[in-house]
Amino acid sequence: MATREERDKYRSVLEDARQVQWRYGHPPDFNSVNQLFEEGQTKVWPEGSLEETVQNAIKSWEMEFSHKIRIQDFKTINPEKFKLFVNGREGLSAEETLRLGSYNALLKNSLPEEFQYYKPEEESFESSHDAFRSALPRGFAWEILSVYSGPPDIAFKFRHWGYFEGTFKGHAPTGEMVQFLGLGVLKVDESLRVEEIEIYYDPGELFGGLLKGPPISETETTHSGDNTAEKQSCPFTH
Repeated sequence: MATREERDKYRSVLEDARQVQWRYGHPPDFNSVNQLFEEGQTKVWPEGSLEETVQNAIKSWEMEFSHKIRIQDFKTINPEKFKLFVNGREGLSAEETLRLGSYNALLKNSLPEEFQYYKPEEESFESSHDAFRSALPRGFAWEILSVYSGPPDIAFKFRHWGYFEGTFKGHAPTGEMVQFLGLGVLKVDESLRVEEIEIYYDPGELFGGLLKGPPISETETTHSGDNTAEKQSCPFTH
C-alpha cells in the first residue's frame, strides 16, 4: 500500500523521505492544497510537458523550504550557488531563505514603514507560516500560466491563490478568493537543480484581499452575545 509521501503526484521528491529531517517530524500532507489546485487551476498541462515539469519543480522547491530543516536534505537546489531574488532586491542564499521561511523571503520590501502591510523582519519562520495557514486554511495553490523559455534559463508566468476563510493579522475573513500573478526566471544546472530564482510580483494584489475584511474588534460581539472574533480566529485544519 502506498504511503502518504508516495501519493503526491506533484512533488516526486517526497518519495524518498527516509533519511530526511522534517520540520514537523514527518513528511507533509498536501491533499488539501492539491484539491484546491485541481479545482481552481486555469491551465492543465500535458504530462511530461515543459510547463508541467516547471510547475511541479517549483511546488517541490517550495515544499522543501517549508518542511525540511537541513539544506543537505534538499534535492531541488544547488546549495553552493543558490540565490533567491525578489523584485530586484539583493539575493538570499539557501541558508538565509531557509532561516527566514518562504513567506518572509518573498514578502521583504523596502516601502516606508507606514505603508508596509506585513513586516517580515518582525516575523519568525513559524509566525509567518501560522499567519497564512490561518488566513488560507485550504492552502495557497500555485500554477504555471506560461513558460517562455526552456533550461538553463526558464522564464515563466505564474498564479498564486487561496480562499480567505480564516483571520489575518486582526482582519476577519471574507470567504473570497485572494490571488496574485507574477513572473519568474529559474536558472538551473545540468541536473535541473535551481541555482538562481528571480521572482517579480506586486504584493499589493495579495494584501488587498487579505486586508479587505473588517478589523476583528468591529465584529467581536453580536446581538446574541456570541464572540464572533473568537469563532473566526479558530484555524481550520488541512
